[in-house]
Amino acid sequence: MNQNEIKHLSRSIKEWGAELGFEQIGISDIDLKQAESRLGKWLENHYHGKMDYMSRHGTKRTRPKELVDGTIRVISASMNYLPEPMSESESALEDASIGYISRYALGRDYHKVIRTRLNKLAKRIEKEIGPFGYRIFCDSAPVMEKPLAEKAGLGWIGKHTNLLNRHKGSWFFIGEIYTDVPLPLDTPTTSHCGSCRACIDVCPTQAIIAPYVLDARRCISYHTIELYGPIPVEFRKSIGNRIYGCDDCQLVCPWNRYAKISQEPDFSPRHLLNSSRLIDLFNWSEQKFLIKTEGSAIRRIGFHRWLRNIAVALGNAPKSKAVIQSLKARQGTVSDLVDEHIGWALQEQTKTLQESKVESPD
Repeated sequence: MNQNEIKHLSRSIKEWGAELGFEQIGISDIDLKQAESRLGKWLENHYHGKMDYMSRHGTKRTRPKELVDGTIRVISASMNYLPEPMSESESALEDASIGYISRYALGRDYHKVIRTRLNKLAKRIEKEIGPFGYRIFCDSAPVMEKPLAEKAGLGWIGKHTNLLNRHKGSWFFIGEIYTDVPLPLDTPTTSHCGSCRACIDVCPTQAIIAPYVLDARRCISYHTIELYGPIPVEFRKSIGNRIYGCDDCQLVCPWNRYAKISQEPDFSPRHLLNSSRLIDLFNWSEQKFLIKTEGSAIRRIGFHRWLRNIAVALGNAPKSKAVIQSLKARQGTVSDLVDEHIGWALQEQTKTLQESKVESPD
């Protein structure tokens, strides 16, 4: 292919991507030296906690050609997922009787949606130019997704370490096509965080320990999704009613005033998970959990960790006999992990009820 054909192909890829529901398509090279240096320091400080997979693959994560031989370009794509007005998410977060689930997980599992669309895009390219080398990713392999998307001009990495776009905010997924086609490069976007530190200040557990540096060991998303064992007691009160992930840094970000509701049906809330009461969720059987989370990213944590998270939230919930009864009904029925968190929650509930009795006049 000559240069004009390559440029035409690049324009066509972006048009085809838009037809498939992607908000943006950008193209980058594979030079990730700066990102590799930052990742190395992050791992040295053990900020990844027990996410051993972050260091398991050596330099394959930061050197795309080592992961997929022949790769010289990366096509990055973004798709908006904001399922509801942020005011509704804020209201759910403020209601301690409701289980707050990170808004990316309310609909269909994004891994499946993005990979399916990227596969269609790759097949469309193949139809145009014939067989070519490529491999598709969406949070499914050792890939530096955000640095690559940043190089491709999809946005910049904000102080909370999420990708930000001036016109779309941060409520979007990203995925990639590694390819051997020498496509023209797009221009990276400059940072526009300025002196703002809203995300740093709002973090319930102070997990953003410095601008652009996240200590996962303090992060609510890490504790409620990635961590397999007990949630450290020191963070349980701060978790509040967040039972799967955390959106605080996105809800407070000024750039998200430009975010729009997703038009993708797959990302619409399922089973009223955007507004369900903690007690109702805690009373699910394992079978009901599997039914309600079918095709959802939530299923990855499994039933035991689901109950673990909700037990913590119930410990932080408005104090009531109904909550205590719900917690006691689960004791000894699932696992030692769940029982330990139920015990903590009961202590919190009982302690507060006793305090309220002392303070109340006869």
